[in-house]
Amino acid sequence: MEMGGTARKAATATLVAVAIIVAALALWELRVVIALFFLGIVIASAMRPSVEWLHRRARVPRGIGVIVHYLGFLAAIALFLYLVVPVAITQIDHAIGQVPTSRDQLHSAAVHSHGIRHEILSALDKRLRQLPSGTSLLHPAITVTRTLFEILVGILFMFAVGAYWIFERDGTIGLVQSMLPRKHRRVTRDTWVLIDMKLGAFVRGQFLLVMLVAALLSFAFWLDREPYWLLIGAFAGVVELVPIVGPLAAGAIAVGAGLTAGWMVAIGAGIAVLVLRQLEDYVIAPRVMGHAVGLSPLVVLVSVVAIGYLLGPIYVLIAIPIASIAATLVDVVVHGRDPSEEEAPTVLFAGTGEAKR
Repeated sequence: MEMGGTARKAATATLVAVAIIVAALALWELRVVIALFFLGIVIASAMRPSVEWLHRRARVPRGIGVIVHYLGFLAAIALFLYLVVPVAITQIDHAIGQVPTSRDQLHSAAVHSHGIRHEILSALDKRLRQLPSGTSLLHPAITVTRTLFEILVGILFMFAVGAYWIFERDGTIGLVQSMLPRKHRRVTRDTWVLIDMKLGAFVRGQFLLVMLVAALLSFAFWLDREPYWLLIGAFAGVVELVPIVGPLAAGAIAVGAGLTAGWMVAIGAGIAVLVLRQLEDYVIAPRVMGHAVGLSPLVVLVSVVAIGYLLGPIYVLIAIPIASIAATLVDVVVHGRDPSEEEAPTVLFAGTGEAKR
């Protein structure tokens, strides 16, 4: 009997271990879907306060409120493209000059050019010479088309999750509460809502920072007579989404482009980036972001490096939200803080506790 009991325990332990390994492998294979699902939840967190505000003040149904937000987002992108693309095309045309119309002309132009024009034309010439021909083009074309289709589906999936999560969050919280002892239910709900408010404040703050950085640096580069000032300024705003690494990359590109126009322009570009970084760290970010995520720069750096190393560079976008969730759980579970007494972060909209009950 004792031998049989030991065998059963060993078999059970083995099955549990195998199940854990299989689950871990499945989650790893589904990491793209999980990341998109998580981003959808973050988008919902950013929209929720304004959707609820429209629902309370103007009696706008939540579904219509979500559609209004998405249409506003598309309109903002369209406006940005309308204002930026014509100037960007002009600057690209200025960078490349008269575009060669054949491979021989392209090769000749690449050989006799210099600076950024030489780099661009040489890269194009090299790529064209490496292109397959005839029927061998079919497979790469199919691969590119499939990749673009997968990206489109992923974006649609992410925004669909964001829309549905506006309605499903409270039901999900209730389901989780029902599986916990009664004494832990209030803290569970309040913790979830606090995390939701932090994620929403972070996303809204990041959106504002992207706009501010792009506008201020573009203006500064224009004053400095930086080549391709709008392209580099817009790039600096976009890479603001990538903590630590993004601003460094923007600064390096700005200085490098400035060197093509003279060392004074390069120094001016470097000073502009440095001054903006100081303003952002000590003036803009505290006022815009406040304590939305409550993470120290060291925690941010470690989170970004760890996520980037483990999952890949693209997953750096979710590093700070994941670290914020972990920090909030540590505060509640380990340090015993009451989430209902934590100050709700405010970015554009005050944090709402409509789900705290």
